[in-house]
Amino acid sequence: MSFDPNAAAAGDSGVFGLPCTEAESQVVLVPVPFAATVSYGGGAERGPAAILAASRQVDLFDLQFGRIYEAGIHLRPADPGIVADHAAARIAAEDVIARGGAGPADPAIRLVDAAGERVNRSVQTATAGILAAGKIPGIVGGDHSVPFGAIAAAAAHHPGLGILHFDAHADLRVAYEGMRWSHASIMDNVLRELPAVQRLVQIGIRDFCEQELDAIKGGNGRIVTHFDLEWQRRKLEGATFDRLVREALEPLPHDVWISFDIDGFDPALCPNTGTPVPGGLSYAEVMYTLVALARSGRRIVGFDLVEVAPGADGEWDANVGARLLYKLCGAALHAR
Repeated sequence: MSFDPNAAAAGDSGVFGLPCTEAESQVVLVPVPFAATVSYGGGAERGPAAILAASRQVDLFDLQFGRIYEAGIHLRPADPGIVADHAAARIAAEDVIARGGAGPADPAIRLVDAAGERVNRSVQTATAGILAAGKIPGIVGGDHSVPFGAIAAAAAHHPGLGILHFDAHADLRVAYEGMRWSHASIMDNVLRELPAVQRLVQIGIRDFCEQELDAIKGGNGRIVTHFDLEWQRRKLEGATFDRLVREALEPLPHDVWISFDIDGFDPALCPNTGTPVPGGLSYAEVMYTLVALARSGRRIVGFDLVEVAPGADGEWDANVGARLLYKLCGAALHAR
């Protein structure tokens, strides 16, 4: 790759300022600007474009993973069909949300669900092609509904897949507000529809309903949830963060997909995300966890980063998201 990694990136360069084509890249990022079902704050559909812009300010040498950029990272252009689906489905979803939900026969629900299914097919096809080419897929959302198709493709390619899920929310609601492909239902859909997913390990969870807690308790070990308040209690009582991370990673199988909702962070790091929750992980804690996973002997087969919503008052959320995205690329490449 003939460019100066120490120089400033051009404003029209690729992700992280890299000049890589997809053929030259080991990591292929798929932007999915779809956030129709968000139920509180909005703007996650602007996340991929904001992360791209902020990524050009990221320094390319990484303390843990070195010259990540040398493997090549390429961000595809957004699918115009997904952009159009977001615009139409968001109007319908806002109507449903304003009414407190609706039944499956409601025309607005049918429109939102149909858009979600099209997004799933598009993302699954894209991810399957990237995996077949021997590359690492990364999905850049959008709300947390968008990686379902990618996880489906990864589970088909790597049966027995595990998911490491960073989030403030359990995302185990059944068709939240009547919308089958709701952002709040992603992990329920994964566990219900994808039997090749062996285990879901959740970190940072601090906002959930009783039905979700019942699903966790009734998961027969397929769901392993680490509640944020329990981690904070154990740290206050003397447990090291390293011990907590090692315990969390232990039940994961060899092949792992990382699903990262930005609201898993302390909301000081993502104040404009759609559903921020007090508490959460520090930036250092997340970096420590990703490095530990990459060095654990497991293979990170792909990842998603979702719910990054740029604020009207600045680009802080995208700045954090871009740096996290680079670290996810580095962890996946190192684990390979």
